[in-house]
Formats: sequence, C-alpha cells, structure tokens
Amino acid sequence: MAILIDETTRVLIQGITGTVGSFQTRIMQDYGTHVVAGVTPGKSGRKVHGIPVYDFVEEATADHEIDAAFGFVPARFAKDAALEVIDAGIPLLVLTAEGIPDQDMLTVINYAAAKGTTVVGPDTPGLVSPGKCKLGVHPNRVLSEGHVGVLSKSGALSYEVCKTLTEHGIGQSTVVGIGGGPFWGLSQVAVLRMFQDDPETRCVVLLGEVGGTMEQEAAAFIEGTMDKPVIALIVGRAAPEGAQMGHAGAIIEGKEGTAASKIKALENAGALIAYRPSEMPRIIAKLGV
Repeated sequence: MAILIDETTRVLIQGITGTVGSFQTRIMQDYGTHVVAGVTPGKSGRKVHGIPVYDFVEEATADHEIDAAFGFVPARFAKDAALEVIDAGIPLLVLTAEGIPDQDMLTVINYAAAKGTTVVGPDTPGLVSPGKCKLGVHPNRVLSEGHVGVLSKSGALSYEVCKTLTEHGIGQSTVVGIGGGPFWGLSQVAVLRMFQDDPETRCVVLLGEVGGTMEQEAAAFIEGTMDKPVIALIVGRAAPEGAQMGHAGAIIEGKEGTAASKIKALENAGALIAYRPSEMPRIIAKLGV
C-alpha cells in the first residue's frame, strides 16, 4: 500500500504542452506513472508523448477515468485551472505554482473542501510512492521503495533526506511535499493521519521549518494519536525574526514560529529530533523498523 497515490493512479497533466510540463511528464511516464490525458486550452487534438491533449478538463474526464491532476500552470492561471479540476470531481489535485495570490488559494482550498477534492500545495514538488507512482518532480535517483514515510514543506530538503536514506539502504513508502504556504491544502496533521493508518509505513520523517504553528499542531496529533515513531528535523534554527526564509510561510512572527519552539513541542510529544539529514539513518536503525 501507499498513501494518496499508487500504481493504479490515473493522472491528468494541466499545462502538458509547455516546456516544463512536457519534460516532467515524460520523466513521470518513464517512472511508471499512468498519465492518461493532458489539458492545455487551444491545443486540443495534439498528443504529447502519446498522451491525448484536451482544451478543458471536463472533455478529458468524458473520455478517461482520472484519479489525480497535476498542474504545471503559471500562478496567475492556477485558480481557474484548479477550479476546473474540482468541478470535474477529480479527487486529488497537486499545485506546483509558487506565488499564487493568497485570495486565489483560499478560494481553491475552500471550494475543494466543499467538493471533496484533496489539494496538495501550492509551491510543492509533488509526491511519490517509490516503485509505484511519481506525481511530481522528485529526482528518481534519490528514491527507493521501503517503509519510511517522508513529509516535508521543502522539496530540496526532502530530496536530501531521501538521498541520505536511500544511500543507507532505507526505502520510503510515500514522500509528500505539502508546499511552502502561507496557505496549504493538505496539512502536516492530515498526512500524519494517513501515515498512521498506512500498514506499509512503519515510521515517519517530518521535515519542518520556521513560521506559523503547523508543527505545533502536528506535535499535538503525534502525542495524542500516533503510535508509530516520528523523527523530526526543523530547519531555520538561526533565522532572524521577521525575515522570509525562502518559502512564503517561512516567516517568524512571535515565539511559536521559531525553530526552537517547534523542536520543543515535537520533542515533548515524543518525536525523535534530528538536527541534520545525516543523523536520520542512525536514528531509524536504532528503531529497528
């Protein structure tokens, strides 16, 4: 098993005819992802890597069963593209775009919640269940199939951690990038709950950063609900207050947004704390999972 996606997932790519969309679609397809359709307005009737292209999502869903949509759509068009997916009843939407206006993202999140679509992102590298399906841009070579769930706000940090795990013979069940905020579709708590319920996942790596209180909420869930071990790494320990540290959501405003406060909350909840990726294999080895 895996969470959110597996070898049976049928995928639609929005923006498939663009340079990035076409390139990444081919990589996902070569990995084994079952891409069944693409959408780019005005490009209906074309094929990209053998995949039929449609003008609208509803046209694609009329011809294909679709489980997930991945959006290579610029930020200014992301809201309309997302609403198309939600209206079509596709259950999973991954938004890669950075810089989507806050009001647009709030509209998407609220509409998706009302219609039953799970949104991952924005500003996300996507997600991958190694050996089964890749719905994103994670480098293939850093991944291996196994039993460690990885949850991250940062794409680059998740690549580094997965590379370190893979080099030490530790595979991953599913790797989920929830994105950089400041507003998120899928939260850390929601992903932790999925990993808790997934029999393939034996322990979880939580990769967080400064800003907001999401990690504190995750800590409360870990303490109250999870019986699987969680290893947490929080970056930005030297971040100055009020400065944006890369992601839109990574701004320290008040004591709860600091790395120290997040580490303390997670440690008090029973999570094992790592301070650098290189520590992860040793911690996991001691767990014996």
